[in-house]
Amino acid sequence: MAPTILVVDDNEMNRAMVADMLAAAGYGVATAEDGEQALRQFGLTRPALVLLDIQMPGLDGYQVCRCIKQNAAGRRTPVMLMSGLAGPESRAAGSAAGADDFLAKPFLRAELLARVELLLSGPAAARAS
Repeated sequence: MAPTILVVDDNEMNRAMVADMLAAAGYGVATAEDGEQALRQFGLTRPALVLLDIQMPGLDGYQVCRCIKQNAAGRRTPVMLMSGLAGPESRAAGSAAGADDFLAKPFLRAELLARVELLLSGPAAARAS
């Protein structure tokens, strides 16, 4: 069975685009439109990977990442932040929140899929199995 990836973005078009790319590549996909919904979906689906937008109403991506990583069930789940905020401050804040990777928007489909594959087969994934 293909791993499930949780895609979190408050922009419906971005969320659908990423979900479609992943589904076309054979992954299972769950989605959430905000931080609170992301944490609920995480608990329900136990995804193999979380792709997380930073700028969202309510809980932002950094806060959601911290919540996932502080939870025993999520500690080993890789989280990749996706954002148009690609400066060093955003990347440093992502690292401090526990993110495993950072993908600057806009991105190419090939780059997204390569990074997803790397995270699913990397050290965090090995620890989770």
